[in-house]
Amino acid sequence: MVKQDRAIRTRHNILTAAAKVFEERGYQAATINEILTEAGVTKGALYFHFPSKEHLAQGVLSEQDQRMPVPERTCKVQQLVDTVVLQAYGLQTDPMVRAGVRLSLDQQAQGLDRSGPFLRWSEVGTELLEKARAQGELLPHAVPAETADVLVGSFAGVQAMSQALCDYQDLLRRVSALLRHVLPSVVMPAVLAAVDITENRGGAVHAELQHLAEQQKATAG
Repeated sequence: MVKQDRAIRTRHNILTAAAKVFEERGYQAATINEILTEAGVTKGALYFHFPSKEHLAQGVLSEQDQRMPVPERTCKVQQLVDTVVLQAYGLQTDPMVRAGVRLSLDQQAQGLDRSGPFLRWSEVGTELLEKARAQGELLPHAVPAETADVLVGSFAGVQAMSQALCDYQDLLRRVSALLRHVLPSVVMPAVLAAVDITENRGGAVHAELQHLAEQQKATAG
Protein backbone atom coordinates (compact mmCIF):
# COMPACT_ATOMS: atom_id res chain seq x y z
CA MET A 1 0.00 0.00 0.00
CA VAL A 2 2.82 2.38 0.90
CA LYS A 3 4.58 1.56 -2.39
CA GLN A 4 1.36 2.20 -4.31
CA ASP A 5 0.83 5.55 -2.56
CA ARG A 6 4.40 6.55 -3.39
CA ALA A 7 3.85 5.66 -7.05
CA ILE A 8 0.67 7.76 -7.13
CA ARG A 9 2.50 10.72 -5.59
CA THR A 10 5.38 10.35 -8.04
CA ARG A 11 3.01 10.25 -11.01
CA HIS A 12 1.18 13.35 -9.76
CA ASN A 13 4.49 15.13 -9.19
CA ILE A 14 5.63 14.35 -12.74
CA LEU A 15 2.33 15.52 -14.24
CA THR A 16 2.46 18.75 -12.23
CA ALA A 17 5.99 19.42 -13.45
CA ALA A 18 5.03 18.59 -17.04
CA ALA A 19 2.04 20.93 -16.83
CA LYS A 20 4.28 23.79 -15.70
CA VAL A 21 6.81 23.21 -18.49
CA PHE A 22 4.17 22.71 -21.20
CA GLU A 23 2.34 25.87 -20.16
CA GLU A 24 5.52 27.95 -20.17
CA ARG A 25 7.23 26.47 -23.24
CA GLY A 26 4.56 24.84 -25.40
CA TYR A 27 4.64 21.24 -26.56
CA GLN A 28 7.32 21.48 -29.25
CA ALA A 29 9.84 23.45 -27.19
CA ALA A 30 9.38 21.48 -23.96
CA THR A 31 11.96 18.77 -23.30
CA ILE A 32 12.00 15.66 -21.13
CA ASN A 33 15.11 16.99 -19.37
CA GLU A 34 13.29 20.19 -18.36
CA ILE A 35 10.42 18.15 -16.96
CA LEU A 36 12.84 15.87 -15.11
CA THR A 37 14.54 18.87 -13.53
CA GLU A 38 11.23 20.44 -12.55
CA ALA A 39 9.90 17.18 -11.10
CA GLY A 40 13.14 16.21 -9.36
CA VAL A 41 12.81 12.55 -10.34
CA THR A 42 15.01 10.10 -12.21
CA LYS A 43 14.56 9.35 -15.90
CA GLY A 44 13.64 5.78 -14.98
CA ALA A 45 10.83 6.97 -12.67
CA LEU A 46 9.44 9.24 -15.37
CA TYR A 47 9.55 6.63 -18.12
CA PHE A 48 7.93 4.07 -15.80
CA HIS A 49 4.79 6.24 -15.76
CA PHE A 50 5.08 8.02 -19.12
CA PRO A 51 7.06 6.35 -21.97
CA SER A 52 7.28 9.54 -24.06
CA LYS A 53 6.65 13.28 -24.18
CA GLU A 54 3.42 12.56 -26.03
CA HIS A 55 2.25 10.31 -23.18
CA LEU A 56 3.09 13.10 -20.74
CA ALA A 57 1.05 15.60 -22.74
CA GLN A 58 -1.89 13.20 -22.98
CA GLY A 59 -1.63 12.71 -19.21
CA VAL A 60 -1.94 16.45 -18.68
CA LEU A 61 -4.83 16.68 -21.16
CA SER A 62 -6.76 13.89 -19.44
CA GLU A 63 -5.99 14.99 -15.87
CA GLN A 64 -8.92 17.43 -15.94
CA ASP A 65 -11.28 14.46 -16.30
CA GLN A 66 -10.20 13.33 -12.82
CA ARG A 67 -11.44 16.53 -11.18
CA MET A 68 -14.58 16.31 -9.08
CA PRO A 69 -17.57 16.97 -11.36
CA VAL A 70 -20.21 19.60 -10.69
CA PRO A 71 -22.90 18.15 -8.39
CA GLU A 72 -26.22 17.20 -9.94
CA ARG A 73 -28.58 20.16 -10.33
CA THR A 74 -32.34 19.98 -10.73
CA CYS A 75 -31.99 22.52 -13.53
CA LYS A 76 -29.72 21.01 -16.18
CA VAL A 77 -29.06 24.40 -17.81
CA GLN A 78 -27.64 25.55 -14.46
CA GLN A 79 -25.52 22.40 -14.29
CA LEU A 80 -24.16 23.15 -17.77
CA VAL A 81 -23.42 26.75 -16.80
CA ASP A 82 -21.68 25.59 -13.61
CA THR A 83 -19.52 23.17 -15.62
CA VAL A 84 -18.45 25.96 -17.98
CA VAL A 85 -17.74 28.60 -15.31
CA LEU A 86 -15.86 26.10 -13.14
CA GLN A 87 -13.51 25.45 -16.05
CA ALA A 88 -13.06 29.20 -16.48
CA TYR A 89 -12.28 29.55 -12.77
CA GLY A 90 -9.76 26.72 -13.08
CA LEU A 91 -7.97 28.57 -15.87
CA GLN A 92 -7.35 31.41 -13.43
CA THR A 93 -6.29 29.23 -10.51
CA ASP A 94 -5.13 25.75 -11.60
CA PRO A 95 -1.83 25.28 -13.53
CA MET A 96 -2.96 21.82 -14.69
CA VAL A 97 -6.08 23.26 -16.32
CA ARG A 98 -4.07 26.05 -17.98
CA ALA A 99 -1.53 23.59 -19.32
CA GLY A 100 -4.26 21.31 -20.66
CA VAL A 101 -5.92 24.18 -22.47
CA ARG A 102 -2.64 25.41 -23.91
CA LEU A 103 -1.88 21.94 -25.23
CA SER A 104 -5.35 21.49 -26.73
CA LEU A 105 -5.03 24.81 -28.60
CA ASP A 106 -1.35 24.45 -29.55
CA GLN A 107 -1.34 24.21 -33.33
CA GLN A 108 2.43 23.71 -33.28
CA ALA A 109 2.11 20.48 -31.30
CA GLN A 110 3.00 18.18 -34.17
CA GLY A 111 2.14 14.53 -33.61
CA LEU A 112 -0.03 15.22 -30.57
CA ASP A 113 -3.70 14.26 -30.78
CA ARG A 114 -5.42 17.37 -29.42
CA SER A 115 -8.99 16.28 -30.20
CA GLY A 116 -9.69 14.60 -26.85
CA PRO A 117 -10.62 17.66 -24.74
CA PHE A 118 -12.86 19.10 -27.46
CA LEU A 119 -14.68 15.78 -27.93
CA ARG A 120 -15.11 15.26 -24.18
CA TRP A 121 -16.43 18.78 -23.61
CA SER A 122 -18.87 18.42 -26.50
CA GLU A 123 -20.06 15.09 -25.10
CA VAL A 124 -20.58 16.56 -21.64
CA GLY A 125 -22.43 19.56 -23.05
CA THR A 126 -24.60 17.45 -25.33
CA GLU A 127 -25.56 15.09 -22.52
CA LEU A 128 -26.59 17.94 -20.20
CA LEU A 129 -28.50 19.71 -22.96
CA GLU A 130 -30.30 16.48 -23.88
CA LYS A 131 -31.43 16.19 -20.26
CA ALA A 132 -32.42 19.86 -20.27
CA ARG A 133 -34.51 19.30 -23.39
CA ALA A 134 -36.22 16.27 -21.81
CA GLN A 135 -37.19 18.47 -18.84
CA GLY A 136 -38.62 21.18 -21.07
CA GLU A 137 -35.84 23.70 -20.38
CA LEU A 138 -34.94 24.32 -24.04
CA LEU A 139 -36.72 26.09 -26.86
CA PRO A 140 -38.31 23.71 -29.41
CA HIS A 141 -35.78 24.41 -32.16
CA ALA A 142 -32.68 23.77 -29.98
CA VAL A 143 -30.35 20.98 -31.14
CA PRO A 144 -28.25 19.86 -28.11
CA ALA A 145 -25.20 18.60 -30.04
CA GLU A 146 -25.07 21.74 -32.17
CA THR A 147 -25.38 24.05 -29.16
CA ALA A 148 -22.70 22.10 -27.30
CA ASP A 149 -20.27 22.49 -30.21
CA VAL A 150 -20.99 26.23 -30.41
CA LEU A 151 -20.33 26.62 -26.69
CA VAL A 152 -17.10 24.62 -26.78
CA GLY A 153 -15.75 26.51 -29.79
CA SER A 154 -16.79 29.88 -28.41
CA PHE A 155 -15.28 29.14 -25.01
CA ALA A 156 -11.98 28.19 -26.67
CA GLY A 157 -11.93 31.50 -28.50
CA VAL A 158 -12.93 33.58 -25.49
CA GLN A 159 -10.30 32.02 -23.23
CA ALA A 160 -7.59 32.42 -25.89
CA MET A 161 -8.49 36.10 -26.22
CA SER A 162 -8.49 36.59 -22.45
CA GLN A 163 -5.12 34.83 -22.11
CA ALA A 164 -3.55 37.00 -24.81
CA LEU A 165 -4.93 40.26 -23.45
CA CYS A 166 -4.54 39.90 -19.69
CA ASP A 167 -3.49 36.35 -18.70
CA TYR A 168 -7.08 35.27 -17.92
CA GLN A 169 -7.75 38.10 -15.46
CA ASP A 170 -11.04 39.03 -17.18
CA LEU A 171 -12.04 35.50 -18.21
CA LEU A 172 -14.96 35.11 -15.81
CA ARG A 173 -16.49 38.33 -17.09
CA ARG A 174 -16.00 37.28 -20.70
CA VAL A 175 -17.51 33.83 -20.11
CA SER A 176 -20.50 35.40 -18.37
CA ALA A 177 -20.98 37.64 -21.42
CA LEU A 178 -20.70 34.62 -23.74
CA LEU A 179 -23.41 32.75 -21.83
CA ARG A 180 -25.67 35.83 -21.77
CA HIS A 181 -25.43 35.99 -25.56
CA VAL A 182 -25.76 32.28 -26.41
CA LEU A 183 -28.22 30.85 -23.90
CA PRO A 184 -31.24 33.06 -24.75
CA SER A 185 -31.23 31.54 -28.25
CA VAL A 186 -31.81 28.00 -26.93
CA VAL A 187 -33.19 28.20 -23.35
CA MET A 188 -36.79 28.86 -22.32
CA PRO A 189 -37.00 32.43 -20.93
CA ALA A 190 -38.67 31.33 -17.69
CA VAL A 191 -35.86 28.81 -17.08
CA LEU A 192 -33.09 31.23 -17.95
CA ALA A 193 -34.48 33.84 -15.56
CA ALA A 194 -33.63 31.51 -12.64
CA VAL A 195 -30.14 30.52 -13.87
CA ASP A 196 -27.10 32.19 -12.30
CA ILE A 197 -24.65 33.19 -15.05
CA THR A 198 -22.92 35.99 -13.16
CA GLU A 199 -19.13 36.22 -13.19
CA ASN A 200 -18.96 35.20 -9.50
CA ARG A 201 -20.59 31.83 -10.14
CA GLY A 202 -17.33 30.01 -10.92
CA GLY A 203 -15.81 30.87 -7.54
CA ALA A 204 -19.01 29.83 -5.76
CA VAL A 205 -19.06 26.42 -7.48
CA HIS A 206 -15.37 25.90 -6.68
CA ALA A 207 -16.01 26.69 -3.01
CA GLU A 208 -18.93 24.24 -3.00
CA LEU A 209 -16.70 21.48 -4.40
CA GLN A 210 -13.97 22.23 -1.85
CA HIS A 211 -16.54 21.92 0.94
CA LEU A 212 -17.81 18.62 -0.44
CA ALA A 213 -14.25 17.28 -0.72
CA GLU A 214 -13.54 18.23 2.90
CA GLN A 215 -16.74 16.50 4.00
CA GLN A 216 -15.80 13.34 2.11
CA LYS A 217 -12.31 13.39 3.60
CA ALA A 218 -13.70 13.79 7.11
CA THR A 219 -16.15 10.93 6.58
CA ALA A 220 -13.44 8.66 5.20
CA GLY A 221 -11.14 9.52 8.10
